[in-house]
Amino acid sequence: MPLRMRSPLPSLEGAAAWLNGEPKIEELRGFPLLVHFWSISCYICHSVVEQVNSWRDKFGEHGLVMLSIHQPRSAEELDVKKVTVDALSEMKMTQPCAIDNEHAIVNRFENQFVPGYYVFNRRHELRHFQAGDKGYDRIEAALARVLES
Repeated sequence: MPLRMRSPLPSLEGAAAWLNGEPKIEELRGFPLLVHFWSISCYICHSVVEQVNSWRDKFGEHGLVMLSIHQPRSAEELDVKKVTVDALSEMKMTQPCAIDNEHAIVNRFENQFVPGYYVFNRRHELRHFQAGDKGYDRIEAALARVLES
């Protein structure tokens, strides 16, 4: 079961690697966050990447910080080079992206879904969770709310 509403942001430690820079928790204080879980083998993740990146670009201008977490679903997905190429080329990620080969971050979030979206307010309390490729208007509304607060 994923995190409950108002749960604090779990630790982001334990990734095998970070692409585009590792975020420091002290630098994230006061900023709302979107934590996005994805997998190299997830066809939905790849088909919705333009939508996800549009949130990064649109809401990032207003203070939202987006973090992506690669959640491997098989042994074939543990290749850091392959994940890096996919993240930076096909997925066009410019935000920090953890390659979580040991599921350290995944387990702290109790995440079971890719794609999975966790919206945290400025106090880093969970305000919205959603999985899959439907209901993106609800995610956008949650992002707007955390930016207003």
